[in-house]
Amino acid sequence: MPAASSVEIRKVNKYFGPFHALKNIDLTIPPGKVTCLIGPSGSGKSTLLRCINFLEEYDSGEVRIDGQLIGYEAPGRKMSGRKLREMRRSIGMVFQQFNLWPHMSAMENVAEGLIRVRGMSKSEAGRRAAEALAKVGLADKMANHPSRLSGGQQQRVAIARAVAMEPKLMLFDEPTSALDPELVGEVLNVMKALAGEGMTMAVVTHEMGFAAHVADQVVFMEEGEVVGVDSPSRILHHPQDARIRSFLRTYRERNSF
Repeated sequence: MPAASSVEIRKVNKYFGPFHALKNIDLTIPPGKVTCLIGPSGSGKSTLLRCINFLEEYDSGEVRIDGQLIGYEAPGRKMSGRKLREMRRSIGMVFQQFNLWPHMSAMENVAEGLIRVRGMSKSEAGRRAAEALAKVGLADKMANHPSRLSGGQQQRVAIARAVAMEPKLMLFDEPTSALDPELVGEVLNVMKALAGEGMTMAVVTHEMGFAAHVADQVVFMEEGEVVGVDSPSRILHHPQDARIRSFLRTYRERNSF
């Protein structure tokens, strides 16, 4: 496992037209730890996650990974595409949708990035892909195409694809939201195993049980602001802010937690 990354986010603002999506965000994601971002839908969690690897351009402030600005050479001066691609090689991201190639097997889906991005030979990429699929419990599904995999299995292939690149930072954007309830657990179990290996993880999630038992810190966001950052116990069971208490009260009315 490569060394884990740290992320420093300072005074980040993001606008979509007149809409102020992120408001002066200050947040540290420590290396080798799991940070869960929770809060109401539309609070800016996914936008913040996408700003970390510059899939969304932030309008002001800084995002630094291991001390290096991402997206900009200096404030206001954009980074070259080549350098940005180089930085992203150490970042893995898993989205809500699986984004698998339907005409490729699970093995081929995982190996494709290794061949195209890392320049590996097909044999070397195949070996690495097999290891990654075994890690997520799919050693017996390597030849299957996505149409022959359940939603949970497809998402595990997507995780294997990211893990195979040996990232120093993993970003998960609601990775279980597109899954049927009975399939959620298998994906969360894979994520728990990765957390146990000391990988830096930032996870946008509505799975409060995962945040409670796996996260090292929980970040609560609402209306584009970071309202609270603390341990899972303090945020989820002893919140000081009324907005967090209200959110958790509503969540508990609808879910067992």
